[in-house]
Amino acid sequence: MSTTPVIDVHQLNLAYRDFHAVKDLSFQVGRGELYALLGTNGAGKTSTLEIIEGHRRATSGTVSVLGHSPDDRRAVRSRMGIMLQESGFSPDLTVTETVGLIGRLTRRSDDVGRVIDMVDLKRKADTRVSQLSGGEKRRLDFATAVYGGPELIFLDEPTTGLDIQSRDDLWTAVDRLREDGSTIVLTTHYLEEAQQRADRIGLMHRGSFHREGTVAELTQTLPAVIGFRLPEGAPAPPIPTASQAGGAFTVETFQLQSDLRVLLDWAHGHGLDLAELHAGPTSLDDVFRAIGADPA
Repeated sequence: MSTTPVIDVHQLNLAYRDFHAVKDLSFQVGRGELYALLGTNGAGKTSTLEIIEGHRRATSGTVSVLGHSPDDRRAVRSRMGIMLQESGFSPDLTVTETVGLIGRLTRRSDDVGRVIDMVDLKRKADTRVSQLSGGEKRRLDFATAVYGGPELIFLDEPTTGLDIQSRDDLWTAVDRLREDGSTIVLTTHYLEEAQQRADRIGLMHRGSFHREGTVAELTQTLPAVIGFRLPEGAPAPPIPTASQAGGAFTVETFQLQSDLRVLLDWAHGHGLDLAELHAGPTSLDDVFRAIGADPA
């Protein structure tokens, strides 16, 4: 397998007059990765993706996609699938016509019926786009992006509007594409999806990376949390806590396992029941919430 990055961004900048939307951004996406590019509102994520996809010119910096400039559409377009938040498909075309048209425009080869069946739209094959529900249109968006099994696939909010079963089916299809060697770039507001599925995450804030790394690397920047409740008159816990009303206590720790063991041994030795006990590592949601408080 080639070690050349599928996406290589170096010192990328995008400015609109006095507003600097993207600032000296550099990152790489390896072949076969599922890379999640996430960001706070106005972070520059959309602008970055538009440059990588070849829809916008950078102010400065370099971008390589599949070994070529994204401006070289002849070299990269047939090898790249894009699922936008809103597709803008012609409302008068049927599902079959839409998938076939996108396939011809992108110069990718596939069986239209197979792709439609994969996204569970076989019963809607002859239905016009205007008559599809929101979830069905989203599945059609996905079908056109993955038609032909492109090497690089951009999924922008892919599960918005989908029910639970449709979400599961979409991720099953993504897993199959990855097994076949496709590289996936994901953007989503469903942070649990990124936490569960991304190999690495780039977290943008104010035009540059606030953090980049695996989920474990990102979440380890904040302490884990232990919470419990003690009965009235109980002795003070053996580790530093923040007390709340009603006998509730919270522990923030970078040593979750050892502090939890100390707490449980202490409770057992004093014959105490730690009511409502819960303990767990930081989530990606917590990392997002901490961005505004981080002076960096």
